[in-house]
Amino acid sequence: MLDFLGLPPDWSANGHEVDSLIGWVHWLMLFLFVGWVIYFAYVLFRFRAGKNPQATYADAKAKLNKYIEIVVVIVEVVLLVGLALPMWAKRVSDFPDEKDSTVIHVIAQQFVWNFHYPGPDGVFGRRDVHLIDEVINPIGLDPADPAAADDITTINNLYLPVDKPAIFYLSTKDVIHSFSLPYLRVKHDAIPGMTIPLHVTPVQIGEGEVACAQLCGLTHYRMKGFLHIQSQEDYQAWLDEQASSGNAG
Repeated sequence: MLDFLGLPPDWSANGHEVDSLIGWVHWLMLFLFVGWVIYFAYVLFRFRAGKNPQATYADAKAKLNKYIEIVVVIVEVVLLVGLALPMWAKRVSDFPDEKDSTVIHVIAQQFVWNFHYPGPDGVFGRRDVHLIDEVINPIGLDPADPAAADDITTINNLYLPVDKPAIFYLSTKDVIHSFSLPYLRVKHDAIPGMTIPLHVTPVQIGEGEVACAQLCGLTHYRMKGFLHIQSQEDYQAWLDEQASSGNAG
């Protein structure tokens, strides 16, 4: 229904709600654009120089503009209260249980995405900013912590199993970034000094993009990662491969 907007494919369980809101907002903008173009053309004709050779400075008496403004305000309130706020409240209150989800720490930095998985033990190892080495340990994972021994880290490659909720905890090592998964209709800022939770459920296997939607420096345009949504079997095989190849810990 919204193909004319050129939206990317929707691979998330709740993406249709986002698309619906985007569609209604575009219809409102189209209504306003057409309405104001018609009104502008009417004003140009109504107050043309040939019809009004002598300038007047008295206010024009008309109530149409007031009625239009009232209608626009009502439509905006309906969009906000009827669609946007319920969708936001549902996403905040209906947070999945971590035991039934894929939990990933997303650490942004200029100009890459770091993804931290807890490994088979399901426990994230401790991270320490003093241990950060951009070549061998970009997230500062503490090798002295037993829980870190089986942790898995990737750069610019996000792997998710299909049909299972994914919970992200967003943070950043430097400036504000914006974690954007267009195919999953997810976007949220990563803010210095904060860890921000976010969740989504992918329902389609495929390859997508991880983008930064916030200007974060001179090479912001290069801050691009890759989203890999796999079957549960393929995802588990990937985890096993990472552990056997030495990427864990």
